[in-house]
Amino acid sequence: MALILNLETASPVCSVALSRDGQLLGFRESTEDKSHATRLTLFIQELLGKNHLAADDLDAISLSIGPGSYTGLRIGASVAKGLAYGSGLPVIGIPTLKALANGFSLSHPTEITLSGPNHPVLFCPMLDARRMEVYSALYDTSLNEINPVEAIILEPQSFSILLNKQVICFFGTGSIKAAEIIDHPNARFFPDIELSAAFQSEPAESLYNRGEFLDTAYFEPHYLKEFIASIPKNKVPR
Repeated sequence: MALILNLETASPVCSVALSRDGQLLGFRESTEDKSHATRLTLFIQELLGKNHLAADDLDAISLSIGPGSYTGLRIGASVAKGLAYGSGLPVIGIPTLKALANGFSLSHPTEITLSGPNHPVLFCPMLDARRMEVYSALYDTSLNEINPVEAIILEPQSFSILLNKQVICFFGTGSIKAAEIIDHPNARFFPDIELSAAFQSEPAESLYNRGEFLDTAYFEPHYLKEFIASIPKNKVPR
């Protein structure tokens, strides 16, 4: 039985959850954009304090490792490493899109019960990657990876070969753009599903029990794309 602090910073959502034996004890989160730097450590303190715990009482830290926001992922990794070093805790890496797929399976169980040999269903978590690009992956209803994480540019024919054979549930921030472009009777869209550290509880417990930890000194988030700094409009040279 493990007491795990779960951190999610891969999207505009800043989220912290506390779980024991895979069961959620509590969470704090904010959907305010760019709040990770100011709220992440505050949420950790509040959540531990509410449960009368200190960092030394934890067994591990789980971290959403991407893909997602470059800045958000860096903040999450820095905080996780600081806590790990300070309290001697192992760090568990949770693929962001798999955590999102887990959250969808928990909140939409009917999509799983409707699947079967004659009515296969795939889960496609999507995160907005600006313009018409999204980060996506494909999982079956048991969360086995069917297609690895990749950055794709959405087109009307995206996923058409698979959609001709089976239902695909698209969800996450990127599915909003997908719904505007992909028109197929087997495409279902659930844009209301957002990332949350609460979705990491079960997969984090499983990885903890198997002893699958990141190398705290050397791990890096899965950025997928290189960071490109933008120049504010009022700073553009004239």
